[in-house]
Amino acid sequence: MNVGQVCGRHVVTVLPGSELVAAAGLMREKHIGYLVVVESEWMRRPVGVLTDRDIVVSVVAKNVDPASLTVGDVMTSRVVATDEQGPLDAALVQMRRNGVRRLPVLGPEGEVVGVLSIDDALQAIMHELDNAAGSIRLEREVERATRD
Repeated sequence: MNVGQVCGRHVVTVLPGSELVAAAGLMREKHIGYLVVVESEWMRRPVGVLTDRDIVVSVVAKNVDPASLTVGDVMTSRVVATDEQGPLDAALVQMRRNGVRRLPVLGPEGEVVGVLSIDDALQAIMHELDNAAGSIRLEREVERATRD
């Protein structure tokens, strides 16, 4: 199973020069805690990510005026991303090694095409486990029916 089969395709992006308060408002409006920061509106290559935690740790906890900051001032600029054609298990290893719960998913040109969350991965894994368990249950039912 590859990342592209599992990831969410609705990506909310923001530019580095955007006002931080506007980005926080976008998070609230969309009910999300993660934005992918892209180069420009037409070049959707990620240059960072902004999380609700970034805002709390870098702004609120330090009592900094959020109106004076841009997304670029607060974002995590070290982007850990994965390829949409890459295997899911490799993406999970990447998440664990980097201590993140989400990864931007990149297309063939390095553009962001999705976001893989740990929830997406767990849901896919649970689906696979359910299929395996269903196969075992069916096998038992067939064995019982042939014995009776």
